[in-house]
Amino acid sequence: MKFALKSVVAAAAFVMAGAASAAAVTVTPSDTYKGLTATGTGELKFSDALLEALDVGQIAITPYGSLAGAVIDNSLGYYTDVRAKANITSLTIDDATDEVLRASTTGGLTQTAEFLRSVTTGGSLTVTDLNVDLVGKKVFATIIGGNGVGTLTNFHLWNIGNIAGPTTVAGAGTYVTTLSQLSITQAGFDTFVQSLGLLSLGRGALQTVTDFGVITSTITATAVTPAIPEPSTYALMGLGLVGIALAARRRAK
Repeated sequence: MKFALKSVVAAAAFVMAGAASAAAVTVTPSDTYKGLTATGTGELKFSDALLEALDVGQIAITPYGSLAGAVIDNSLGYYTDVRAKANITSLTIDDATDEVLRASTTGGLTQTAEFLRSVTTGGSLTVTDLNVDLVGKKVFATIIGGNGVGTLTNFHLWNIGNIAGPTTVAGAGTYVTTLSQLSITQAGFDTFVQSLGLLSLGRGALQTVTDFGVITSTITATAVTPAIPEPSTYALMGLGLVGIALAARRRAK
């Protein structure tokens, strides 16, 4: 019994030691993680309900910052598609499980409202540099708002209702994950209202939006090819081995 107890204690200590050694590692596209480099994008696609609310306010949308791509389609006189694709600037990974804990992107969209009776007094709102917390299911952003809002960093804007697809990077390959059912926080709603100067009709249209859209994360992990030593390197290694052998022979005599 004493032996069994000691074994249990030793096993528990080993597990605790392993847990203690695990750490969250933040990597950028130029870094190597476990023999891999990772690049990717995060694409935010506005929901139909959000597009309708933007139509009510006759709000203009323009790209902001360094985007990988943007689609803003109102060719029919109303919005049919709004998407912003931003490059991933960093990933925070649990080095014990290879689970992606957070992902950050750069670039976003600016919404601009002109005075419209009962809808808005006018204003602007930029949502950029998303930071997605996959564990807490939260989306943070930098907000640049008009009407006295100013710049808000690491602002909790949306909550994520559902995550589908892989959330670990386990080897070379492409990993596509969708984050859907984005619901706005109360602070986010209030910031939208103030920044865009929304009045009763504009505020009412925004209140009907329960799903703001979908974020699609695409991460491509590529194996790093080890550098092949130059022939001169092999020659130096050979000379070193010969030197070691001669020194060992002298000591033996």
